[in-house]
Amino acid sequence: TAGPSIREQVEGLAALIKAGKIRHYGLSNETAWGVCEFRRVARELGVPGPVTIQNSCSLVSRGVDNDLAEVLFREQMSLLAYSPLGGGILAGKYLGGAQPASARYTLFDSVGARFRKPIVHEASAAYATLARERGLSLVQLALGYVKSRWYLGAMIIGATTMAQLEENIAAGQFELDGPTLADIAELQIRYPN
Repeated sequence: TAGPSIREQVEGLAALIKAGKIRHYGLSNETAWGVCEFRRVARELGVPGPVTIQNSCSLVSRGVDNDLAEVLFREQMSLLAYSPLGGGILAGKYLGGAQPASARYTLFDSVGARFRKPIVHEASAAYATLARERGLSLVQLALGYVKSRWYLGAMIIGATTMAQLEENIAAGQFELDGPTLADIAELQIRYPN
């Protein structure tokens, strides 16, 4: 059975805003068409539409850079980027085929199929090489890239240990320079998404 229509969802969320139960809302894993439809219906009803979208965004997951980026620009919305480290692939812990005992892709075979493809590991190694050449950690390169996206509202980082959290927070403050972003763009031709 189908869930509620977009109109029903917008009406329900508008009622929650009017009741003071929420201030704003966003979408998650939505397509460009879906975002446009939510915004169109909200305008038609004269109620608030979504203000953000939570989608995957990283060096190895760049679907937002296509038509969704145009929607974010035209609708004046921001991205809440999840998995900016590609589920840990861009933390470097799986480089060279490593399988750390307590890591998610070692523990759970069915998790993160999109990040388990051979080209993702090849891309991760290429980005690790670039990071090393620039005197950066792979985490600094990966989070710096996501931070450089003009449509970014915030990043959702995940960490299992305090050391990972501290590294992620510090790396999330890092700004990549123009030459490094240009080198990333060159690698993205070889590893598009």
